[in-house]
Amino acid sequence: MNYQDINAETIDRWVKDGWEWGQAISHEAYEKAKQGDWELYLTPTKPVPHEWFGKISGKKILGLASGGGQQMPVFSALGAECTVMDYSEEQLKSERIVAEREGYSIRIIRGDMTKRFPFEDEEFDMVFHPVSNCYVEEVKPIWKECWRVLKHGGTLIAGTDHYVNYIVDNNEEKIINHLPFNPLKDPEQMKQLQEDDGGVQFSHSLEEQIGGQLEAGFILTNLYEDTNGEGRLSELNIPTFLAMRSEKR
Repeated sequence: MNYQDINAETIDRWVKDGWEWGQAISHEAYEKAKQGDWELYLTPTKPVPHEWFGKISGKKILGLASGGGQQMPVFSALGAECTVMDYSEEQLKSERIVAEREGYSIRIIRGDMTKRFPFEDEEFDMVFHPVSNCYVEEVKPIWKECWRVLKHGGTLIAGTDHYVNYIVDNNEEKIINHLPFNPLKDPEQMKQLQEDDGGVQFSHSLEEQIGGQLEAGFILTNLYEDTNGEGRLSELNIPTFLAMRSEKR
């Protein structure tokens, strides 16, 4: 079994156990979105500024590793034509449940984002990519694929880890790991993840996250940092996540 299949099984299990990022929005939240009352999150605590999106109605939006029935229903309520690609069956199941409940159409694809995306060149107006590339070893190919499937003038809105979470112990008090955190190359790091039922995760540098987008051809137009929302790092207001808005010009 490759690490992506391990991660899919792990996230399926998390969703069944009530994982925060796997619980679909309610009918009431969907109705509020239709009335213009909505928020979307890339990272744990800060909503994405509405101005990052521009006009949503009529746009073709790809939710990349964005299953769970949280973001795509909002985009659909606002009039977008949505596609979601995720590797977790349970996350995609949530998408189907909400779409059927609310009566909208969405293209749902089980796909591995470490492979070439199953889409045409310049197919989408926007790619919405919440924190998830911490589950893949190489992120630069993902940014290149995002560039390929976006139209000129299209927008990439992505959340990423800040790598700080990967150097500290579970109590967030001691630095215990070197960087990069790569369990495929470090048995001790793999052991840590297995003990915590953490799947297979990887740290990524800002060179990979921001520099990788720039190398792919994107223009970075805005960003903000966020914390875990709980735990000692959050109490000390230490950022652990980064949200970015980039454009294909």
